[in-house]
Amino acid sequence: MTDATLDRVPHRRFNPLTGEWVLVSAQRTSRPWQGQIEQTAPERRPSFDPDCYLCPGTERAGGFRNDEYTGTYVFTNDYPALIPDAANADLPDDALFRADTERGTCRVLCFSPRHDLTLAEMDVADTRAVIDMWAAQTAELGETYASVQVFENRGSAMGASNPHPHGQIWAQSSVPTLIENEDRQQASYWERTGSVLLKDYAEAEIAAGERVVVLDDHWVVVVPYWAVWPFETLILPRRHLLRLPDLTDTERDALAGTVQEMLVRYENLFEAPFPYSMGWHGAPFWSQPVEHWQFHGHVLPPLLRSATVRKFMVGYELLAESQRDLTPEEAAERLRQVSTVHYLAGTHASG
Repeated sequence: MTDATLDRVPHRRFNPLTGEWVLVSAQRTSRPWQGQIEQTAPERRPSFDPDCYLCPGTERAGGFRNDEYTGTYVFTNDYPALIPDAANADLPDDALFRADTERGTCRVLCFSPRHDLTLAEMDVADTRAVIDMWAAQTAELGETYASVQVFENRGSAMGASNPHPHGQIWAQSSVPTLIENEDRQQASYWERTGSVLLKDYAEAEIAAGERVVVLDDHWVVVVPYWAVWPFETLILPRRHLLRLPDLTDTERDALAGTVQEMLVRYENLFEAPFPYSMGWHGAPFWSQPVEHWQFHGHVLPPLLRSATVRKFMVGYELLAESQRDLTPEEAAERLRQVSTVHYLAGTHASG
């Protein structure tokens, strides 16, 4: 099968980063839709909401009060999924029934004191401050925990419980399943080739061009060849990097611009708030060799045809393997064609 026929013939694509396959069925994009229709966002939010648990100076659901912060702000989640002092328990440990105590911590990172802004709408300098905080938190927690996962769930469609611009940082004593899979695949590629898988992949995508959305001297954003979500993107550095704290000042500045441009393109695609989960994967903090690792970011948005029609992972996807209708090449082309000026630019009141 040639590349020219990939947009017409059902086929499977291999993901070398996870070792999994995805079924691509581009001919299905013409099917009628009578499924769930998402609700678009209501009117614009105020710059400060006294009832918001994350705004400066307000009281959170757990009874704690936020500082009167003016920039980025981090606190330990009042309802964490992981705790540092989880007690040892008499847990099963045999071939069929096995469990292990897991220790860790969960933090919340408010990107801005402004309740009405998103990362796509913030100043690039403020986005750079978020990146610095991501890096600082990763470095700090990496001294204690094997894995540090930085992520953001944007929008109610992705489970965000509060519209205030914020993300989360979970650190834990074990390496999670997806990171373990990526470690195994990258290590295998390194052993076979002596090269870094995602560095080679970035160079190949830049040479091909058709799936590249954003490109500069330091970063490339692509719709990966094996993308599962309709407008999924992969953010890759152009030099070998292990973790967020390893980024130079120049690379952090460039990443702030890259993230902003990518998120603005998402918002402009349907001229509506664009839900997504975005997260960063770096080498685990463990004693094994990690030279095979390449730091990278995943952006996983669910919207498919419009601001109101989303992709669901059900049926075949849950019981067999991932499947997509829109080809990665078409998704990249559509993202390239939209403006890099946010469709709501100039509509925010100051303060």
